[in-house]
Amino acid sequence: MSPPPLALLATLLFLATAVLSWMVWRAGKAALRTGLNQRVLAKETGSHRPRLEHPWVDLSRCIGCASCVRACPEQGVLEVIHGQAAVVHGSRCIGHGECAAHCPVGALALTMADRRERNDLPAVLQDMEAAGQPGLYLAGEITGYALIRTAVDHGRRAARGAQRRAQKAAVAPPPGDPEILDLCVVGAGPAGLACSLESKRLGLRFVTLEQDRIGGTIARYPRRKLLNTQALELPLGGRLEGRTYHKEELMELWQQLCTKHQLPILEKQVLEEISCDAEGIYLLRTQDRQIRARSVCLAVGRRGIPEQLGVEGEGLMKVNYSLIDAHAYCDARFMVVGGGDSAIETALGLAEQRGNQVHISYRRKAFFRLRARNELRIQEAIRAGRVRVHWQTTVYRIEEERVLLRREDPALPLLAIPNDEVFILAGGTPPLGLLEQAGVSFDPRLSPDQSQPVERGSGLLPPLLMAAFASAALVAWGFWAADYYEAGELERRLQPRHSLLHSASGVGLAAGITAATMMAANLLYLVRRSRWLPLQGGSLRHWMTAHVGTGMLALLFAILHGTFELNNSLGGHALLGLIVLVATGALGRYFYSFVPRAANGRELALDEARLRLYENTQAWTEVHRDFGELARREIAALIDRTRWQHGALGSVIGLVRAQFDMRRTLRLLRQRSRAMQVDAESLSAVLRVARKAHRDALAAAHFDDLRTLLAGWRYLHRWVGLLVVFLVVAHVWVSLLYADFGERG
Repeated sequence: MSPPPLALLATLLFLATAVLSWMVWRAGKAALRTGLNQRVLAKETGSHRPRLEHPWVDLSRCIGCASCVRACPEQGVLEVIHGQAAVVHGSRCIGHGECAAHCPVGALALTMADRRERNDLPAVLQDMEAAGQPGLYLAGEITGYALIRTAVDHGRRAARGAQRRAQKAAVAPPPGDPEILDLCVVGAGPAGLACSLESKRLGLRFVTLEQDRIGGTIARYPRRKLLNTQALELPLGGRLEGRTYHKEELMELWQQLCTKHQLPILEKQVLEEISCDAEGIYLLRTQDRQIRARSVCLAVGRRGIPEQLGVEGEGLMKVNYSLIDAHAYCDARFMVVGGGDSAIETALGLAEQRGNQVHISYRRKAFFRLRARNELRIQEAIRAGRVRVHWQTTVYRIEEERVLLRREDPALPLLAIPNDEVFILAGGTPPLGLLEQAGVSFDPRLSPDQSQPVERGSGLLPPLLMAAFASAALVAWGFWAADYYEAGELERRLQPRHSLLHSASGVGLAAGITAATMMAANLLYLVRRSRWLPLQGGSLRHWMTAHVGTGMLALLFAILHGTFELNNSLGGHALLGLIVLVATGALGRYFYSFVPRAANGRELALDEARLRLYENTQAWTEVHRDFGELARREIAALIDRTRWQHGALGSVIGLVRAQFDMRRTLRLLRQRSRAMQVDAESLSAVLRVARKAHRDALAAAHFDDLRTLLAGWRYLHRWVGLLVVFLVVAHVWVSLLYADFGERG
């Protein structure tokens, strides 16, 4: 059978490529729609606002590789939108920093939310000392940071600050009681224990007070609760390399350290009063002790006193404010009050036990600021019927056999839910009064200014400079040996520099070996990025820089090895492929960053238009407000039709059809405004917003089509890279088999 014609093979290859491109395009559209819907949901529930630390994306560098999305342990904080990373559920971020560590181009950084409108965060200096209160240090969750690693770092810094004060006091000791301690640590959670261990290591005279038991807030977590952390160094405890620990594992570790180093921890000591005298000595009073110390570290957490509802029946024995062990509850009816992570984890823990009926009362219409893992689990439990949620309800009264819930609409009757146990997990009152008594200020102006990250450009300057110097050297070499490189093949063999310059010996052979070595080093970046292979040295950002640099250097040395020629051979084809590879990797990298940025800019403008429409119509009268609701629905439908065309051809047709849709929507709004007697000024405001929203949606949609087209450089880059590797290996193999290294070039 004769082989199929070349034209048929080319046609089949073209059709296969077209189908694959269409599938990739559709998948990209679906992913974009999901990401945008998540962003809308986040803004509706308020979870887009960060609590304190949150990622910041440098759009001039981001290439949309999604490494940050995969690395984030909280899930949902980041999504890739229009080919670039974007913060979606900012409130879920607790400062792990994994996104920044795994970004290959250095496009992410952790930054701080705006503290100017926060009156619940203490003003703390860089060394964790309270602003305007020398010797008083704050550590851990009370400062607004939630990570265990950060709490440990705070505790260590506080102990070192206390050591400096103790050293000054040793030079000029204050008069009075010689039993004054160097430090009193309040709280034995992660921050307090780290401070205690570091104080022990430094040889300070100290004592630690804990109102409950070692572990602090973590000791009150439910049994087997999984805690995320990062590799950290515990004073006197060595390095913890694990990323996740169960509550019991951390508790056992801390108990062992306390026992081994004989830390002076006094449990069941509730701090009732703290004051500072004129000499700067602190006096701390508990129910049965008085302690004087030159420094104090307050590591008391933020939960404080559990929030009470203040309703009738809250004093019944069946009312609880925390759950330690869900396994102790079976065959009972439960009401969980609250919608935060603690409430959801309690409800899930109870729902997993035999014979339990679990209800949740939550005042909002959707869960707010849940971690993605908890949100997925609770939605699954609701669908399975293991948990029932009563949205937009509050507790009216708690009785022995039932709980009465008040619904948002006061005209509706109370809900009576049969009940055996109630868990109220509506948050807690932070110990702000204790901090104010100690002299801590909550004025955000006293906190050191947090430098905000700025865009730094594509990050290609270092490898480009390196390549520029190498290119200049290559050009200089070419001019020096121009008579050899411009000569024909036979003429070259007669020149005395032939043995030095031709590709099979001397400088030419060394250049070929160097080019192959650079290509091998270049491929190590793919190994470093892989989650399945063990190569982990250095940051991905430095590996990316090396990837770009070695790719360009490989091309320059390959040109030198090929004696500045593109001939019809394996080596010549490999050199041509390498040129395409570098072009798609360097030039495409810049354009691929620019276009998604433009698309996301249009999305932000679209969000602003929506917000402006909502704010304007909310202030209208009742009759006008009905028209406002209609306008919002019609404009939302118009945007939806504009952005989500079906297929590549639909995007082209959509350019024309969108104009007809726009005119139809405006005509409908004008007609309904006359029927509803909307004044001309209000109608004009709505129409302006509609036109702008339509224009921004259209621009965003077609910017994304352009981005999808440019995204082809990625696939071209990968497949050309694979082809170049194959050609280089074949070229080396053929050269070793057939080349006469003494004669041939």
